[in-house]
Amino acid sequence: MSSAAPTESADRTACAAAVPTAAAPGVSGRAGSPPPGTASTLVPDPFAGPPVGEVRTFHPRRGRLSPQQQNAIDRMWDAYGIGVDGTPVDFTALFGNPNPVVLEIGFGMGEATARMAAADPGTNILATDIHTPGIGNLLHLVETNRLANVRIAEGDAVRLLTEMVAPESLAGIRVYFPDPWPKSKHHKRRLIRPGFTALAASRLAPGGTLHCATDWAPYAAWMLEVLDAEPTLRNTAGHGYTPRPDWRPMTRFERQGLAKGHEVADLVFRRA
Repeated sequence: MSSAAPTESADRTACAAAVPTAAAPGVSGRAGSPPPGTASTLVPDPFAGPPVGEVRTFHPRRGRLSPQQQNAIDRMWDAYGIGVDGTPVDFTALFGNPNPVVLEIGFGMGEATARMAAADPGTNILATDIHTPGIGNLLHLVETNRLANVRIAEGDAVRLLTEMVAPESLAGIRVYFPDPWPKSKHHKRRLIRPGFTALAASRLAPGGTLHCATDWAPYAAWMLEVLDAEPTLRNTAGHGYTPRPDWRPMTRFERQGLAKGHEVADLVFRRA
């Protein structure tokens, strides 16, 4: 993509007592999930079927794991990870509390996710990606920063929303720097398109927000048009783009984009 990581991969002792290291029994979609990259967690065709259509919006990326990342996955996946396997998620059981849940789609190496979680411990973050090194890195950050409000889903976000997330159950959805698929023939692969937007809006509780950001100006215009057309969403800016919220950390890919002279656009839409 441009300065952003591919969709669903946009920016993946003393702490042992502070964070669980074993899966809690009986937690739907959590206990017993295989670690990232194993065959049973991979969806052969994750974009087959409604509501988005038979189009992939990402390039699967495994990458080489550092020893630190592999160690974090080996020790922490059962406690913090879920596979995208179609099992409905009970958020209260998954996080151990009834706090509001935000879904982040594509977290890259997880630095921004960890910072947002640390700054807002009263909000739970379910972060989804397919980039195995990023998953390992975020797990390491969760342990290092003693973050109790982060869980990770490894797999296709559309299937996660369609089959595992209940309608009107999310306080927010964050899609930061998805792959813009800049070539015209690839525009159909963009994540932000009418089918996905309708699906995402249906999973937001009334008042919940869909927050997108991109450094690719044509994609920003595309996003604005698509989001404006969704009847259940309202632009919090009234019209156009939203100033970058102070609480959204600047990602590595965002800094790279700015260094190239790109302008970053934030779009925040609220479920009516």
